[in-house]
Amino acid sequence: MSKREIVILGAGLAGLSAAWHLQKKGRSCSVFEKEVEVGGLCRSKVVNGYTFDYTGHLLHFRKQYTLDLVKRLLGDNLRLHNKSAWVYSHDRFTRFPFQANLFGLPEAVVKECLLGLIRARSNGQLNKKDPTFLEWIHHTFGEGIARHFMVPYNHKFWTVSPKNLNCEWFNNFIPVPSLGDTIQGTIAESRKSFGYNAVFWYPKRGGINLLPAKLAAGIKNIHLNHKVANLDIKNKIVHFTGGGSKKYDQLIYTLPLPEMNRLVNPLPSGISTCLKRLRHNSIFNINLGINKLGSSSKHWVYFPQKEFVFYRLGFPGSLSNSLMPKNTNSLYIEISYSKKKPLEKEGLMKPVLKNLTSLGLVTSKKDIVVRDTNDIKYGYIIYDRNRGPALKRIVDFLGEKDIHCLGRYGSWRYLSMEDCLLEGRRISNAL
Repeated sequence: MSKREIVILGAGLAGLSAAWHLQKKGRSCSVFEKEVEVGGLCRSKVVNGYTFDYTGHLLHFRKQYTLDLVKRLLGDNLRLHNKSAWVYSHDRFTRFPFQANLFGLPEAVVKECLLGLIRARSNGQLNKKDPTFLEWIHHTFGEGIARHFMVPYNHKFWTVSPKNLNCEWFNNFIPVPSLGDTIQGTIAESRKSFGYNAVFWYPKRGGINLLPAKLAAGIKNIHLNHKVANLDIKNKIVHFTGGGSKKYDQLIYTLPLPEMNRLVNPLPSGISTCLKRLRHNSIFNINLGINKLGSSSKHWVYFPQKEFVFYRLGFPGSLSNSLMPKNTNSLYIEISYSKKKPLEKEGLMKPVLKNLTSLGLVTSKKDIVVRDTNDIKYGYIIYDRNRGPALKRIVDFLGEKDIHCLGRYGSWRYLSMEDCLLEGRRISNAL
């Protein structure tokens, strides 16, 4: 059994975790990655002295095991933060989550949100087997909070209406404060933290890429610059572009699942159809270095209103002052798009600059000394009614072929970085 060949496709956190845990158990395996470095989207880049992650990446833990593992890897280069997240709407900043922090909003908005929430809390349980996300929002928070934040923000972020999403994805991701908490956050500014990431960790020095780099340092047989050209699932052979191949007995697949339609030929028509039913949004990430003093005390801000191009904006300097030159500032901006909501990238900086100027973050484009972009094709998994049945059929089929789907994109699930590390441990135990 120990001689059976285990091949891992993709050196993101899930693939690296699987390899790390397997090799700690004495099981050999080989990892193949198309990029010149490990990490997948958990990477960073340095541009003229500014360090930018591939959009915001923060470490939050539910399990002591993963916290201990990350501390073991990063040592003392790790800092605990109390989350400072905000919402910008109605021309002002309020604390996140919106549904617990109405203080400071216009009186009419506060009244609508609070009365709607009180009515919603008298509804009892939602007596529907598979409610849509929109139905859940209205039932849980009422009309006001739905109209002023939950619906516009989620439509903007997912690029599809909440009525087309189900509720499978948000277990513990969306805070549901008590009525008392919301009332308290209405009469005065509340400092109470909510949600799974009320506290989080980030490296003291350097970007988030340090985590996969440290993980990879303990792994043998990582092969970079190996892009998969074809998967021969009948004969269990991976073929790479530019030549070369690798035979396997068990394959751990962490690449985006829809890519199977391109990589495996032929696929049963039913499986190919299921793969085409999997949907996702894409993220256009703009990173800016700003030649202005200081950084914000805010970690990130959500923007539900359509006047703002981006759905989220963050401040790397609030995580670590090592991420930018002294006496400067930096921003990361996230804009979502999809086939349902295409994005015109040409000329995009003009409305972005207008938004940043209105927020007082820049005075003109002369303040921006570094501009970097990342166009992330696979952003977040869209949980619509087609996903569950299609995914089950795909995973069952691949499992029969000794192919194990892993990670956010390989298993097509909404996973955190901690989840990906734990998934790698789980598959290592299973094998």
